[in-house]
Order: sequence, then C-alpha cells, then structure tokens
Amino acid sequence: MELADATGVAVHDEILCQVTAYGVCGGRRVGVPLGTYRAPTLPLALWWLRDRAAWMADRLDPDPASAFFPAAALAPVADSVPDVPSALRAWCFDPGHQETVAEELAAGHLMRFVTQDDTTEYELLAESVDAMRMHRAMPLLTVSVPTGTD
Repeated sequence: MELADATGVAVHDEILCQVTAYGVCGGRRVGVPLGTYRAPTLPLALWWLRDRAAWMADRLDPDPASAFFPAAALAPVADSVPDVPSALRAWCFDPGHQETVAEELAAGHLMRFVTQDDTTEYELLAESVDAMRMHRAMPLLTVSVPTGTD
C-alpha cells in the first residue's frame, strides 16, 4: 500500500530487506543468504538494515578481549586487506547517509550497499514491496492497442 507523507511524497508501506554474502566455491559465484526481513514500515526496515550491518561487522571484527575467544585465537589482517567491518559501521552510523537511504526507499527506489574484502562481497538490499509489484506488472500494463489505421 502506498501512502503519502505530509509533503505529498509517496511512502511505501512494506520494505523487503535482504543481507547476502557472495563468494566463490568450486569456481562458481555463490550467494549465502544471511537474513531476510519484510518490514511493515520504513523505520523498521532502516533499523533492521543497520542492525544486520552492525551484526556482520561485529562478527567479522570481534573484540579480541571478549571472553568468547581463547588467547591468540584472533590475528590482525594486513593493512592491504579492505576493512569491511569499518565500511559496514560507517554505513550504519552516518546520519546523512541514512537519511538519503530513507528518502530513496520512501520514493520506491531500490537501496543497495555493497562492500567486499579479498574473498567475499557483502550486500545489504532493500526495496519497496509495492515498487517490486509495479515493476513486475509494468509489461502487463503496457500492451499495444490497435488504432484502426492498420
């Protein structure tokens, strides 16, 4: 269901959110779903995406002082390795960027954030359920009508 906010801008009710990790296995690109959420509101979609990004960052870059890890279980990576956890955290905690994401989703546009290291690509994806339905229905709505001049 599409609503309008106080300024008349379209606000899409349900947002489908997905988090996926992509890598290569047996010479083929493979996607591993890390989570899916059909958010009933835009604020919940944004919360879930930020939560999942922070969750991934915390698992990729855990606190070495945590009681969950034995001594010397974690090792630092080389400076040349892309810092995926920092990119995910920056995406989460940048208010200006989050406002832009909210505006894009409210307008019915696809939101995609991708970051990668040397072995894996991490993707956050969100799209209005209404917008997806409209894209699928568009070919059905654009049929040619005979004009009688043939």
